[in-house]
Amino acid sequence: MSDLGYTTSFLVDQTPEECFSAINNVRGWWMAKPGIEGSTNKLGDEFIYRYGDVHYSKQKITEFIPNKKVVWLILDARLSFTKDKSEWNGTEIIFDISKKGDKTEVRFTHKGLNPQVECFNKCSNAWGAYINGSLKSLITSGKGQSF
Repeated sequence: MSDLGYTTSFLVDQTPEECFSAINNVRGWWMAKPGIEGSTNKLGDEFIYRYGDVHYSKQKITEFIPNKKVVWLILDARLSFTKDKSEWNGTEIIFDISKKGDKTEVRFTHKGLNPQVECFNKCSNAWGAYINGSLKSLITSGKGQSF
């Protein structure tokens, strides 16, 4: 855990290129209904994630370094289960990709998702499932998991 926010990581046998491609295939791993609206695969893209009436967030890709890093800035968010519905606003979601010997490490950080915010427990649990479950599965098997 970092002072900057929630962090988790995993190692896979796939290449940094394969990991980068899967991360940017957001529909393939961050699944919900009605899901993702907009483009998710180049610098400056903006997209919306919706999970029923529970979660709405609009992200902008602010850093895009092929096979190394992707950063999303949360422009607008509404979480129905928190007093401050907009506590994600201005936070960043960061994916770092690096070689570790013959493996590739994917490190996920939600900067601003700290233990002091109401969403921390529910959101960190959800991120853990999406990142260590669905995204990792998309990278290793070609198929994400839906929740």
